[in-house]
Amino acid sequence: MLNFIYGRFSKDLGIDLGTANTLVFMKGKGILLQEPTVVAIDRDSGNVFAVGEEARQMVGRTPGNIIAVRPLKDGVIADFDTTEKMLQHFIRKTHRRKSFLAPRVVVGVPSGVTSVERRAVLDACLQAGAREAFTIDEPMAAAIGAGLPIHEATGNLMVDIGGGTTEVAVISLGGIVNSKSIRVGGNELDESVMQYIKRNYNLMIGERTAEEIKQEIGSAHPEFAVGTREVRGRDLVTGLPKTIEITAGEIMDALSEPVALIIDALKMTLEKTPPELAADILDRGLVMAGGGSLLKGLDQLIREETGMPVHRAEDPLTCVARGTGMTLDNLSRYESALISSRKVS
Repeated sequence: MLNFIYGRFSKDLGIDLGTANTLVFMKGKGILLQEPTVVAIDRDSGNVFAVGEEARQMVGRTPGNIIAVRPLKDGVIADFDTTEKMLQHFIRKTHRRKSFLAPRVVVGVPSGVTSVERRAVLDACLQAGAREAFTIDEPMAAAIGAGLPIHEATGNLMVDIGGGTTEVAVISLGGIVNSKSIRVGGNELDESVMQYIKRNYNLMIGERTAEEIKQEIGSAHPEFAVGTREVRGRDLVTGLPKTIEITAGEIMDALSEPVALIIDALKMTLEKTPPELAADILDRGLVMAGGGSLLKGLDQLIREETGMPVHRAEDPLTCVARGTGMTLDNLSRYESALISSRKVS
């Protein structure tokens, strides 16, 4: 069914097109690129000024004619033209190809996206220079990347906490039995920190500062809520720069609402799981991937809330990207996991 004329000559790419970060995996070479999903654009000309890490450094610091944007929101394309330009940049940066060796591309997308959103991803890849594009559900790609036995007649529970979405999926016999996708992820955690500090200290901070606070003293469990951190921002009353000290316990409180939503999504998925698969999962436990899974104490909180073993995938940040790459290595084996494909007409 999958008949690729140039398959043996082109360097095919697997892409984890995330809300916060984009990773590119090249067949035979591994992960070649891992950069923030940010594009800086010249407002006057519409030209791309910077992409990736260089553009992220500009967020909140650009002059009037330069805007730094995140073209994806909650795991889906919010700005098609900018996403296309970003993908074009990443594909060219990693591929360095001649025109007749255009790559095939497999892209991980949230399991809850609509057919229109899925088509937008495929179109963006084709416009960016792919010969043929496929999509795969992110929890399936994460399970493949984590090395779970997805083709066996046993239950596997995958929880992928990305920047824009959290994906929970029960996988068996090469397919997703049931899943839950919520638009809560690392970005929502950062936003919760920003709003907490604004509400309690009248201090405005940026998203980069919020992310640093989350990584340094953020936690989901009281056992890990230790330490304090200085926070610098703009006082909303005086308009002047101001420094405060905030505790890990306060940040845990700030993160409690989005963390509760993630655990609720997990419980809702388990409630709809067939008894035989639920028994497998109770025995084997669940596997977490994605940057959000690195939040301190989250594994312990889930363990206490569900009574199941909780494992964090090896290198959780690259799980989806590695899964798309493994799919490329054996397309016939993972054909059932590929949701849709489009070719250049």
